[in-house]
Amino acid sequence: MFMYPLAASVTLLSLFIFFWMATRVGAARKKHAITAPTMTGPEEFERVLRVYANTHEMLVLFLPSLWLFALTISDFWAGVIGIFFPIGRVLFARGYYQAKDKRGKGFTLGFLATVILLIGATLGVVHALYAIYS
Repeated sequence: MFMYPLAASVTLLSLFIFFWMATRVGAARKKHAITAPTMTGPEEFERVLRVYANTHEMLVLFLPSLWLFALTISDFWAGVIGIFFPIGRVLFARGYYQAKDKRGKGFTLGFLATVILLIGATLGVVHALYAIYS
């Protein structure tokens, strides 16, 4: 039996959203005739690219925090807290695609979920270390 279905579900949802963002970058490159490796262009293109890059940066912190939380605290609570990351990322992307000033609420939602998971994971690992080695 698989023991971490909620953490796995949030992980997959986050990765599918990241994939969607990558396809948006490809479409923006085509629309604005920007070939790789060029990373600059019209503001519309740069916002799409920035959403993708920022999400990539955040996934590096979010995914280990989610899984360490699930492993040391609870899969249920990892899923409940973690679901706010992909929701926040979609809100962040939709806002940022419109204008840079509309990205804040989505960013904050995903960031807070990540911080809570990181703190919980840290406490869970410290507790496990204490339980095993004290």
